[in-house]
Amino acid sequence: MSSAIMAAMKQIADEKGIKVETVLDAIEQALAAAFRKDFGTKNQNIVVNFDAETGGMKVWDIKTIVPDADLEEIQRLDEEEARLRDEALGRGEEPPAEDPNRPRFNPKTEIMITEAKKLQGGVSIGDELKLPLEITTDFGRMAAMTAKQVITQKLREAERLMIYEEYKDKVGEILMGTVQRREGRNFLIDFGRFSVILPPEEQIIGEFLRPGARVKVFVVSCNLGNRGPEVVVSRAHPNMVRTVFEQEIPEVQNGTVQIKAVAREGGSRSKVAVFTTEEGVDPIGACIGQRGTRIQTVIAELGGEKIDIILWNEDPKQFITNALSPAHVVAIELNEEQKVALVTVPADQFSLAIGKGGQNVRLAAKLTGWTITVQQAEGVEVSEPEAIEPTEESAE
Repeated sequence: MSSAIMAAMKQIADEKGIKVETVLDAIEQALAAAFRKDFGTKNQNIVVNFDAETGGMKVWDIKTIVPDADLEEIQRLDEEEARLRDEALGRGEEPPAEDPNRPRFNPKTEIMITEAKKLQGGVSIGDELKLPLEITTDFGRMAAMTAKQVITQKLREAERLMIYEEYKDKVGEILMGTVQRREGRNFLIDFGRFSVILPPEEQIIGEFLRPGARVKVFVVSCNLGNRGPEVVVSRAHPNMVRTVFEQEIPEVQNGTVQIKAVAREGGSRSKVAVFTTEEGVDPIGACIGQRGTRIQTVIAELGGEKIDIILWNEDPKQFITNALSPAHVVAIELNEEQKVALVTVPADQFSLAIGKGGQNVRLAAKLTGWTITVQQAEGVEVSEPEAIEPTEESAE
C-alpha cells in the first residue's frame, strides 16, 4: 500500500510540475478536513501528519499558549468593534482601524495558560501545546468526499502558484508557443502546461495565426488572479523590438548602445532611437552591422518587419528631424508648453515625410512624444493628415 501511495504521489507531482512535498501537504490538509468532518469539534485546530511510507497518520489539536484573559470583556470589545464597523459602512465610510493593543482571544488556535497547565505540566506562555486525537472508526462517505475536494483544490492552487512563479520571471522575454485555436477575436497560445490568450489589441493587424503554428510572443505581464496566473502576451508590443535588439546586438546587450525609445506598428514598421556616450562608437552602425547582417537578423526575428534606426538627440528639434527620416526637414517650430511641432519640408518631400497612410509621421510622433504637423515649404499648411499625436505605444 505504501509503495502504491508513493508512486501515485510522484506521478501527480510529475504531471503537474510540482514537488512531492506539495502533494503530501495537500493530502495532510485533506485528512485534517476529513477528520474535522467526522470527529472534530468547532474549536479544534486540527493538524495531521501522514506517513507516506507506512500509510499511517497521527492527528493533533495544536494551540498556542497565551496569558489568561477576561472572556466577557473580550466579547464586549468584539461586539463594540463590530458595531462601530457596521455603522461606518452604513454611512459609506471607511471602518475604524482595529486597536492592536486590546486583548483578543481565538479559542481555535489559542489556549489560556491556566487551562493549558491542567492538560500538561511544565508549559509557559508562547509554547505550542499538542493534544493528540484518536480516530475511532473509518472515515465516512461525506468525509471522504470532503478530502477529495480539498486535495483537488490544493493541487490546483499549487499548480497555479508554480506556473505563476515560473512566468513572473519571464516578463519582458520573448517565448515560443504553439497556436491552439482561435476563439472569437482571440488566439489561444499553448506553452505546454499552460495556455494564454493573445487578445486583439496585442495582435499584429491583418495577421492570421494558423492552428499548430509556432509563434514568438512577448510576455507583457504576469499576475496571480482569483482564477490563477493571468499572463498577458503580445505580438505587437514595442518592447518586443527592444528585446530582439538586446538579444542580437552585443553593444545593446552590454549597454554601450542605449535604446532610448521604440515606436512600432507591429508587422509593418518600427522606428528605434539609439544613443551612445562611448567615443568612437557609431550606434546606428553597431545596430546595422557589416553589410546589414545584424539588422537583417532582427528583421527576420520580427517576421520581415521594416526597421528604421534613428539617432536620439536631447535637442527636440534635432530628434524630430531625425525621426522623420528619410524625409528632409527645412524648419521646425516648437510649442514647448503643448509639445506641438510644426515641421516644414520641401514640396517634393511632403509625401515621404507623411509616409504611406501617414505611417512615417505617426511613428515619429510616437517615438519623440511630440504632436507633429507637417507642412510644405511654400508655407501652406495642408489639412491632411491632421496633427499626429504621440501615443502610449512608444516604449521610452
